Amino acid sequence: MVEHSMLNLVALILLFPILGTAVNGLVGKRLKKETVSYIACGSVGLSFFTATLVFSGLLLLPPHERLFEKQLFSWIESGSFKAAAGLQVDPLSILLTLIITGIGLLIHIYSIGYMHEDKGYHRYFCYLNLFTFSMLLLVLGNNFLLMFIGWEAVGLCSYLLIGFWFEKKSASDAAKKAFIVNRVGDFGFALGIMLIFLTFHTIDYTEVFHAASQGNFPVGSFTITMITLLLFVGATGKSAQIPLYTWLPDAMEGPTPVSALIHAATMVTAGVYMIARCNVLYMLSPLTMTVVASIGAATALFAASIGLVQNDIKRVLAYSTVSQLGYMFLACGVGAFTAGVFHLVTHAFFKALLFLGSGSVIHALSGEMDVRKMGGLRHHIPVTYKTFLIGTVAIAGIPPFAGFFSKDEILLESLTYGNLIYWSVAAVASLFTAFYMFRLLFLTFHGKSRVEHHVMEHLHESPKNMTIPLIVLAGLSSIGGFLGIPGAHVMSTFLSPVFSASGHTKVSGAEISVHHGEGNPYLMMVVSTAIALTGIFIAYQMYIKKPELPKKLAERFRFIYRVLLNKYYVDEIYTALFVNPTRKIAVFFWKCVDIQIIDGSVNGIARSIGWFSSNLRYLQTGYVRNYAFYIVVGCIFIIVLAALGK
Repeated sequence: MVEHSMLNLVALILLFPILGTAVNGLVGKRLKKETVSYIACGSVGLSFFTATLVFSGLLLLPPHERLFEKQLFSWIESGSFKAAAGLQVDPLSILLTLIITGIGLLIHIYSIGYMHEDKGYHRYFCYLNLFTFSMLLLVLGNNFLLMFIGWEAVGLCSYLLIGFWFEKKSASDAAKKAFIVNRVGDFGFALGIMLIFLTFHTIDYTEVFHAASQGNFPVGSFTITMITLLLFVGATGKSAQIPLYTWLPDAMEGPTPVSALIHAATMVTAGVYMIARCNVLYMLSPLTMTVVASIGAATALFAASIGLVQNDIKRVLAYSTVSQLGYMFLACGVGAFTAGVFHLVTHAFFKALLFLGSGSVIHALSGEMDVRKMGGLRHHIPVTYKTFLIGTVAIAGIPPFAGFFSKDEILLESLTYGNLIYWSVAAVASLFTAFYMFRLLFLTFHGKSRVEHHVMEHLHESPKNMTIPLIVLAGLSSIGGFLGIPGAHVMSTFLSPVFSASGHTKVSGAEISVHHGEGNPYLMMVVSTAIALTGIFIAYQMYIKKPELPKKLAERFRFIYRVLLNKYYVDEIYTALFVNPTRKIAVFFWKCVDIQIIDGSVNGIARSIGWFSSNLRYLQTGYVRNYAFYIVVGCIFIIVLAALGK
């Protein structure tokens, strides 16, 4: 009975956003903006409320009973392939559901003020509701095919929202880039799902993971390695990891609330969720785990180094997102799935706060995004400044804010269960994070004002429907980290049905650790805090005490500065290696194959028929003399044939 009620509530979580999408999509243009807002925000609010009920219900149950699954109906049957549409509720899925609906609700409310004057208001909220439904489908589905449907749907919504202001070429180009780059990763993801079916003869999570854990596949199995690597290709695209990360910084062309929802709190974490969900498969492939950890560590450092010198407020946050996602993959790669999911949660709080805070700054400055044209704003927009400061401190890793506990745990796990290289890379990335985030804070809110005079005249704090979500997120960024206080194991205990309650899982007769934080956490706390404070101190010296120093260093290290400012020229390299050759091949096929052969053959046949018809028409001229002439010629022809026949 409890299971039935729980799954009915889960179905409602999915139902509300899709109803909001349908209403605003079909009749939103004829409704008042207030009505559109109530429908969009109300649908997500109802989903969040329902999700809290489900979450509360799970907490009342013993850990080993926190798993419910229900098949709604038979969906696809073709030969031996069968896929049912079903729902699965467990601690991991409900945790992601709370993030999607909770953070999503705050961003919907924020959007009311941010997008109020936009002529595509109803279309924006229709897309936002559709994205929420798609993301919920991704995490609540009970099989890989439903995950893939949600996976592709959020990609579509990302395309629609990034290119929302499609009149701008930069926005439409960014949308196409995001769509195409994600298709590369999604191709690998689809192949991985196909290989799962060929191997396990099912795509249901429960059946696949149960079969994988029964010892049928040895650790290091080639088949499992191929499956996990192909799935990881999809994760590198959706979660913006090397080499498929280039779409995310350009995606900042979309409205700022979109950046907060899609590129901070939800969509880009889909890859992390997928790997955490498939932890049983990944633990069977040490090679894939090494690849995941290495790519994550490299991405964390690579993106953080680019963020050191960027001048667009949203691009700094974009590269920060890429870097923080690298942290999550590093954690998963060393087997610390709980730490990776924990950082996913805290990152949703402070990064959504920072993106919405940047939107408040942009709103106050009438669209200005260059930090070189800001400065001294803390007295003019105090609520935005205070909340942005909390978000900055949280992501930098200063205790007791949320980011400190999750980053500290990843640093500890990467050293304890990884190696010194992983830890060193993560530590340097952490130092860079503290530096570039406080650089951003100082350039935006401190020092002398560099705001243009005509912009300063209209400088104002954002309305309450924008500042209240900032305050709520600031509160979550302040206390959210207490879920992972060392020794309490709150997060690991809650996630135990997914990652094993004991901290270990037996796979194929070998005991493989699924880590929940061992070693000396208190020493690591001191070290990680010292790293963060060092980054903050350097930023303070360069941008507050000696503001002329950055320019001198940029001139002295001109080559390094240009390389970082131009993002290692990766976009230019990709253009030269992939885009231009592909375009040339396409032009060749267009001109030589399409125009010359395909169109040429079709047009040639048409011309032949035209020539034949134009000559044949002389048989029907309408003149009697011509018909008499043809009769005479015909008679002569028949007489000649008869004579020759004799």
